[in-house]
Amino acid sequence: MTTTMDRLWADYEEHHRTDGNKYSHMVGIPLIIVGVLAMLAIPLFKVGTWPVEVSLLVLLASAAVDISLDTRLGTLMLVVTLALYLGARLLGWKIGLALFILGWIFQFIGHGVYEKRRPAFYKNLAHLVVGPLWVLNHFVHLRGPAPEAPARG
Repeated sequence: MTTTMDRLWADYEEHHRTDGNKYSHMVGIPLIIVGVLAMLAIPLFKVGTWPVEVSLLVLLASAAVDISLDTRLGTLMLVVTLALYLGARLLGWKIGLALFILGWIFQFIGHGVYEKRRPAFYKNLAHLVVGPLWVLNHFVHLRGPAPEAPARG
């Protein structure tokens, strides 16, 4: 039985076959994540002495989606993203914006120069969530390729 994640994963992999594109994503996606976390480090309120920022709430919402798609990989993504958040919140929005733009440059170089195909999120915005999981999986190998869909007859 194929899951939603299996279908998204297979489609994402279809758009990321060349090594150059894969390497571009290994650099670009973490830069985008750190950039977003830095730009959204806007304090809303405090819990004790710790400020709760917009970036932390976005991180937690994203983690909920990630964990619903793949429990093990999503949980690990939460841990990794929390570590990135702790550093990103200290950078300031200008550095965050620069990292965000640089990350997207890597993405579009990967697709334009190496893959010669439009990014997967043009077809399905859910790939903006799958991309970071896909990158993390290249380092930890928790998830294999999506199972083949049964042939329609």
